[in-house]
Amino acid sequence: MNHDEYFAYISEINELEALIAEIPTGNVFERVSLEARLKAAKSAISGVKEPAIPMKARLTFRGKPVFRSHGIEADFGSKAAGAFSEAVTAIAVGLSIDLQEKGPIPDKQKNQLLITGTTIGSFGFEFELPKESTDRLAYEQKTYVEKAITMVQELLQLATIGSDDDIAELIDDIHPRGVKKTADFLNFVAQNDAWCALDFKEKLFQFQNLEQLKTSSKRLQENNIHEKSESYTGEFQGILPLSRAFEFKVSDQQTIIKGKIGLDIEDPDSLNRNYLHKRVKVMMSITQVGNGKPRYSLLSLDHVEFSPSSDV
Repeated sequence: MNHDEYFAYISEINELEALIAEIPTGNVFERVSLEARLKAAKSAISGVKEPAIPMKARLTFRGKPVFRSHGIEADFGSKAAGAFSEAVTAIAVGLSIDLQEKGPIPDKQKNQLLITGTTIGSFGFEFELPKESTDRLAYEQKTYVEKAITMVQELLQLATIGSDDDIAELIDDIHPRGVKKTADFLNFVAQNDAWCALDFKEKLFQFQNLEQLKTSSKRLQENNIHEKSESYTGEFQGILPLSRAFEFKVSDQQTIIKGKIGLDIEDPDSLNRNYLHKRVKVMMSITQVGNGKPRYSLLSLDHVEFSPSSDV
């Protein structure tokens, strides 16, 4: 039994119990029928421990390489599944450690998806999330791989119907290698005249046609996502540790920059303790998607240093 099947039973049990509670005592036959279904549903999950149930994601394809539910061209299918898995792994690893821009991706094996079957309807693959991974985002009690698949799904959706600013806000939380891997996946699918759908945790996103996927792929390409670093001198006006946000007043421009604090800064409140309303020089990372607004991030405490008054 997989994760989705387990919670389908839970949903059915809750619904049946609510229906039975509303049936008058005298309606014996109606109660017996529903109680029999309730007993069968409870029996189906008896002894099953929820945490032990693997979560599944389903990736399906349509287009030239796909022959309805009968099959998919082997070369396309294997490479598309691999490209999708690489995107998820890069995002998951980028959430947990300081991932380098190039070179082998560390901890790749424990963040690897497992193909456990094919899907019905449009042909595709069923991926099982790692069973043994205990690494979690504590504030949400989600594994990094679970969060990564959710991010891929959101990224596909925003690249299709979101604004440039919507995309920029999301990729603030995704390592650039994860964004590039996702764009590589879409580009490969588009080059083979196909499009796809991703079903995860009862949420489905699907491209409607090839042109829609091509448009989304272009929005995630490196030439549409501009990243740079710039140095500013001024004062932090305030830091919100829980939301990991800051306001910074630039000295020579008298303007306020609002930005996010990177995950590598484990104690954002240290900015309040050490630098609030003090003249500092800060190196900020700036990301701009298409014609959207620039988004500012402070990625490391090493990028903050005290500045003498004469330093502009």
